[in-house]
Amino acid sequence: MDNGGPAFPCEVLVDQCGTKSTWEGMTLRDYFAAKAMQGWLASFSCESRHPTESGGAKYVAAASYAMADAMLAERNK
Repeated sequence: MDNGGPAFPCEVLVDQCGTKSTWEGMTLRDYFAAKAMQGWLASFSCESRHPTESGGAKYVAAASYAMADAMLAERNK
């Protein structure tokens, strides 16, 4: 599965001898999914039943990753 690679890779100084390590953090797929989920959950009105209350949290999570996968596919064209 294409996860897009690291979203925010960086080199980190580990010790005073100058040893460096690469920290990859979350994948681009995780980042896209988080953004999709954030936008979706923010779109619920006060009158709507939030997915966490209605048992739909797993659906929102799956749909967010589906959106991330579509974004990665489009990005790779």
